Amino acid sequence: MSSYEIPLSRRAFTGGVAGAAAAVGVGGGEAAAAPAEGPSAGPSAGYAERPFTVREDRGGRPARRPNILFILGDDLGWADLSSYGSPHIKTPHLDRLARQGVRFTHAYSGSATCSPTRFSLYTGRFPGRTKGGLAEPIADRSAGLDPTHPTLASLLRDAGYATALIGKWHCGYLPDHSPTKSGWDEFFGNFGGALEYYSKLGLGGEYDLYEGDATYQDLRYYTRILTERAGDYIRRGHDRPWLLNLNFTTPHWPWIADGDTEDSAEIVRRIKAGDRGALQHRDGGSLAKYTAMVQDLDRSVGHVLHALKTSGQERDTLVFFASDNGGERFSYTWPLSGNKGSLREGGIRVPTLVRWPARLDGGQVSDVPVYTPDWTATLLELAGARPHPAYPLDGVSLTGYLLRGREPGERDLFWRVRGERALRRGPWKYYRGKGGADQLFHLGRDQREQADLAGREPGLLANLRAAWERTDAELLPYPAG
Repeated sequence: MSSYEIPLSRRAFTGGVAGAAAAVGVGGGEAAAAPAEGPSAGPSAGYAERPFTVREDRGGRPARRPNILFILGDDLGWADLSSYGSPHIKTPHLDRLARQGVRFTHAYSGSATCSPTRFSLYTGRFPGRTKGGLAEPIADRSAGLDPTHPTLASLLRDAGYATALIGKWHCGYLPDHSPTKSGWDEFFGNFGGALEYYSKLGLGGEYDLYEGDATYQDLRYYTRILTERAGDYIRRGHDRPWLLNLNFTTPHWPWIADGDTEDSAEIVRRIKAGDRGALQHRDGGSLAKYTAMVQDLDRSVGHVLHALKTSGQERDTLVFFASDNGGERFSYTWPLSGNKGSLREGGIRVPTLVRWPARLDGGQVSDVPVYTPDWTATLLELAGARPHPAYPLDGVSLTGYLLRGREPGERDLFWRVRGERALRRGPWKYYRGKGGADQLFHLGRDQREQADLAGREPGLLANLRAAWERTDAELLPYPAG
């Protein structure tokens, strides 16, 4: 039996992860420390971060091409981690990851919903450059990631990496679309945007847990299954560097925590009775339930990081953690406004942590604006892989910044969703919502986006609007309707 095959009881799972926490030093006093207050206060009370600086050459063993463990939470809000200011959610394992690496305070997702952000990560390009990326998000079998399009996984595989995706795909359905058709050697997870955590029933009532392209039967709590699979993959004997995309569905609805079998059964009953909205669980959930789900995600990440440490690969593995977009109904996003689906800060600014012991010092914070396509470019460069010349990247590699201290320089971060547009340049953000009015905000002074400076800065507004429209003109138009 795998050490990640945890008994069904919630108490056993919590206790098992606590044991792993103790083994890596994340329990005890550190876990009990009060969370930081405010979005930039640091991973724990009394902990002082320092601005990011490049590590000095210490003459140690040279770093090899890193393994890459890229972890995504699902609909996790900007301040849902205690290291980002949550007053009531405790995330000691992720806080420890922050203390061991670099915490980004101005990191953004590539879009405001699940599918297009994943397109921007996997392709390194704006979602609107591909037909499948126009779905916000993918809701049926008519759209998906074109298997002929180069991806982070296919490019790394060509450069000698083993590649695996565990968890949520949400970039199309079989038979035309699958991770194994787009560069990942292995896939274990779900194809759709959401599933019921025990039964694995998706939005259409279909069973949605697969290994490769075949269904896989396992009715345990989904987050636990993914955690087990990730640990098993990491501990496997690898003879080459690897990429593991670990895409949790937590804390995406339905609001089912580990052990909530009665709530699960009721949702399953409604799905089977033809209730197409049952999985969205609009009559369920609470702050307490959401807290339990986020803390469960934190414990699961702790388990995976423990597997990495005990396997002896921690030094040479770059660990990345973020959310795929902003939070939803029960998320804590203060002081940002907006949430998932919106190009307000709360819909696209996400908690982001990076650790690589071989090359990056811990205890650091970066305020440099970055977003999802940048990480694609960065990981390709670190792995010695080149983008495909016919599919130029929209992101900028951060390798020069992270390893050599070269500032990225001023550039535009661009977003487009149906009915909204946004562009950030330095501290300035141009935004047009569904109301149709152009707005201008200075995020350095007003990250809540309440003081509209469009009337005071008409020239700057026009400049940023023109920049947005130039990029928009390069992208595919949305289909009518």
